[in-house]
Amino acid sequence: MSVTLLAGTATASVAVASETPAAAPAAALAPTVPVENLIVGYKSSASEASSNSAAASDATAKGKKAGKKAKFDRRLGTGAALVNLGGTVAPAEAADVMAQFRADPDVAYVEPDTRAYATAVTPNDTEYAKQWDLFESTAGMNVPAAWDTTTGSGVTVAVIDTGYVAHSDAAPNIVAGYDFISTASYARDGGGRDSNPADEGDWNATDGECGVGSKASNSSWHGTHVAGTIAAATNNSKGIAGIAYNAKIQPVRVLGKCGGSTSDIVDAITWASGGSVAGVPANATPAKVINMSLGGPGACGTSYQNAINAAVARGTTVVVAAGNSNADAAGYSPASCNNVINVAASNRAGDRSYYSNYGSIIDIAAPGGETRRATDTPGTVTTPENAILSTLNAGTTTPGSEIYKPYQGTSMAAPHVAGLAALLKSANSALTPAQIETAIKNNARPLAGTCTGGCGAGLADAAATVAAVTSTPPAPAFENTTDFTIGDNTTVESPITVTGKTGNAPAALKVGVNIVHSYIGDLKVDLVAPDGSVYTLHNRTGSGTDNINQVYTVNASSEVANGTWKLRVNDNAGGDTGKIDSWNLTF
Repeated sequence: MSVTLLAGTATASVAVASETPAAAPAAALAPTVPVENLIVGYKSSASEASSNSAAASDATAKGKKAGKKAKFDRRLGTGAALVNLGGTVAPAEAADVMAQFRADPDVAYVEPDTRAYATAVTPNDTEYAKQWDLFESTAGMNVPAAWDTTTGSGVTVAVIDTGYVAHSDAAPNIVAGYDFISTASYARDGGGRDSNPADEGDWNATDGECGVGSKASNSSWHGTHVAGTIAAATNNSKGIAGIAYNAKIQPVRVLGKCGGSTSDIVDAITWASGGSVAGVPANATPAKVINMSLGGPGACGTSYQNAINAAVARGTTVVVAAGNSNADAAGYSPASCNNVINVAASNRAGDRSYYSNYGSIIDIAAPGGETRRATDTPGTVTTPENAILSTLNAGTTTPGSEIYKPYQGTSMAAPHVAGLAALLKSANSALTPAQIETAIKNNARPLAGTCTGGCGAGLADAAATVAAVTSTPPAPAFENTTDFTIGDNTTVESPITVTGKTGNAPAALKVGVNIVHSYIGDLKVDLVAPDGSVYTLHNRTGSGTDNINQVYTVNASSEVANGTWKLRVNDNAGGDTGKIDSWNLTF
């Protein structure tokens, strides 16, 4: 199978200030803007350090000497006194009052009560104003308000794509990746797999070169565009701002001439998440987030699913593009795989982008843009300002000069969510992939426009999601970690009792299953609801594959949440045994 890119009250306390303040800092803190309050630290031997009334009298007296109505306001947590100047005064007038305090040998220090401001709200990147997808209230992802909490530090995002072509706006955040294209003619680099993930170009010289119906095309530099959206350098006075601009990007090349093969992509998923691939050195910087803006027709195969399951089990969140065929995403892979965050594209008006796939398996929508309206002539670019601007290259075949260019596609929507996943993992490193997905979906906001066919939970909202995972711990899953042995031709059940929930279970109940077994083709695995209703999760598929480590989504909206749920495992053959290692429910 080949896949392609998708496009308080005052109280007495003791001051802890130094007995002998340095003169230089005091001078350095002379007011330069209008001042409303002063912060006064008294030496511990002074009565004003422990008595609010003494501090109040002192403030009044010193203000009077300077011709101002200064008064004690409250005691700070450090023990210092906050002195109000009776309103906002000019810097020179504040300096006169400060001079009175500095002249007092009982005063350790005095400084203006200056104001601090959010430092990451408006980047100075020259093209930032064009990035409506980050900040516009109608259909932007509300990213700037998240930056005061997290910018992605400490997280590596693997971009499994066409590789990376050098771009100065992305280069500061690039870490070592790998080229997994195993066929030299597709790789265009003179050989097969190697440690250089450079994008050599994915152009097609003639129609039909990549199969019946394929068209000649220029190189897309697709992976570099995706990388810029996720983590372009920011506040560097050039280009664009990345969503998780202090995260690292690991380019993993799988798409070359005529797309890429499932086998190469499966190995790339494994390696990027820290797994072992024969003949390939271990990944020194395993990714906690994988972005796959690629896909092809057909339901998710076992190869994809096994690789994704293993990646998630290692703690890596996998984000995929829904596809660009204006069709049900259930018919495309890896969009139809379990254990992924499946992303549809929305436009600048807040509608589903006309090309975006849709359906019940969509998890979330994110800005994918539209370079043209649905009614415009295919192939034209009539509304570039409504697409997603990112890092690119001007070369039509091989690399040329670096540029910025707007693209449209679920390929552009997915990296918005991958960037958000990096922000979340950076803000709360304990989050699991399931918790990251749940947080993104639970904190989405409704699309401003319409989505025929289904766009999941709505439009991803970065600020709301970051706030949710940093203000309160994520809701824990109900879990049973007791081992239950699975013998030949036997049935075993592991129970979980759910309490404290109101109403019914959700339509997207997450069932995490970890079964150790040497031949999962023998197994039938069911979720049994408290009322005895049975939901089949796995039914004797996978042949001789080892183990089940997967999160299933079950529509349990007709079931009361509270009660005893069971994971029932039936072994239907002899010769292979195992155990239920653990399982969990996330509401």
